[in-house]
Amino acid sequence: MIEFGFDNVFICPHQHTERCECRKPNPGMLLDAAKKNNLDLSKCIVIGDRWSDILAGHHAGCKKILVLTGAGNEALNKYRHKWLNTEADFIASDFEEAVNYIISLEGTIEADLR
Repeated sequence: MIEFGFDNVFICPHQHTERCECRKPNPGMLLDAAKKNNLDLSKCIVIGDRWSDILAGHHAGCKKILVLTGAGNEALNKYRHKWLNTEADFIASDFEEAVNYIISLEGTIEADLR
């Protein structure tokens, strides 16, 4: 069974000009979350609507879902050049489709966890 919920929220307090490791597209927040929650990031999924979400997920070794709501269409069309070295594992029309996709993977995810 797959469960959804929030154990923590991670926020980067820095400006783009500070060039920190936690601001996306850097994977710092994901790496911190993995350490604090004992997560295997290769078994985690990043869902986002920005090119920086997809790149952060790529750099952390996560599966990646791009949602086309919000800034998603721009990430896919206008800013695709910023994440040419990776692909989204799934492109969803909205968050609900992303969640339904994850639910459809339940057997696959459980098999991967063994």
